[in-house]
Amino acid sequence: MGTDEGGSGLFEKVRGVECLYRYRPTGAYYARFQVNGKEVRKSLRTSDKQIAKRELARVQGDQSRIDPSLRKLTLTGLVDLYLKTIAGRAKSTVAQKTRICERIKKRWPSGSQISIAKVVPSQIEAFLAIFSFRPSNYNTHLGVLRAMFRMAVADRLLPDSPVDRVNGRRRTKPIRLTPTYEQFERIVADIRAQVYNADSEDSADFVELVGRAGLGQAEAAALKRSDIDLERGLLHTFRCKTRRAFDVPIFPSLRPLLDRLLSPPGTRDEKLLCIKDAKKALSGACKRLGFPRFSQRSLRRMFITRAIEKGVDIKVLSDWQGHSDGGTLILQNYSHVNRAHSDRMAQLI
Repeated sequence: MGTDEGGSGLFEKVRGVECLYRYRPTGAYYARFQVNGKEVRKSLRTSDKQIAKRELARVQGDQSRIDPSLRKLTLTGLVDLYLKTIAGRAKSTVAQKTRICERIKKRWPSGSQISIAKVVPSQIEAFLAIFSFRPSNYNTHLGVLRAMFRMAVADRLLPDSPVDRVNGRRRTKPIRLTPTYEQFERIVADIRAQVYNADSEDSADFVELVGRAGLGQAEAAALKRSDIDLERGLLHTFRCKTRRAFDVPIFPSLRPLLDRLLSPPGTRDEKLLCIKDAKKALSGACKRLGFPRFSQRSLRRMFITRAIEKGVDIKVLSDWQGHSDGGTLILQNYSHVNRAHSDRMAQLI
């Protein structure tokens, strides 16, 4: 072995292996080389020569993929770069991710002026441990960090992401309240019966449409008269969550409601429903009837549950919901109903 070129005498160059040095006091190996005129020194975290040679090749490959002009970017700088990439998203999304980014800047354990090259998985876990997060909130914060550091890798700021070695938390399966079809019909009738409420008919129409068409609140509120094609028997809508247009058949139980809503004269661009949601009316009906506090989303679950129980093909039902996964989401979330459906299908074999 040769001597350390720096003259300290503590490092000795490994003969026959370019850029590999051994630290005399501990026997640990180090990489020492130049990239674009800048010297890189890095511990290889081993005292085994063969392992050190493999690690040296990996470190040299990693360093060659990093843009030398951006090596000193701080975590604050990375946060600011990330915020620019989300500016065009929905306001609620931007607000949520901005709050998370501000927390990263203010509460990072070693200070957010740390170089992103020095961020390690334990710091990420320490940051998340500051807050008493439930699994969903924990995973949301982790998702922002994951997106930030993957962006850094794609931009050649880092060779790999430290977040990829941090696991998310498993979410507990929530209890989702779902009314029966009989409860749904009683709810609609109860809302219509509130004669002293000026919005009772409009609220009942909204609840009935959501339940009979299997639409979400946003999709129902956005419907226009021109979206109803009575001749072809189709309801054209747009799933806000997936940004996907899809058609829902005008089911026999839905047709009388649509005929009544379209009977008064109106323009094609006029909204089909007079209100944007019926949350308050639905809550009041559930309270009067002694039912659990069903939400508007519960009515969509009722539609899907009833369709599965009546033998509707999962792929077809998925299309009616505007999903693009061929039914995977429905199969995951409605396994309690799918068992009965599976047993019924088995009888056909």
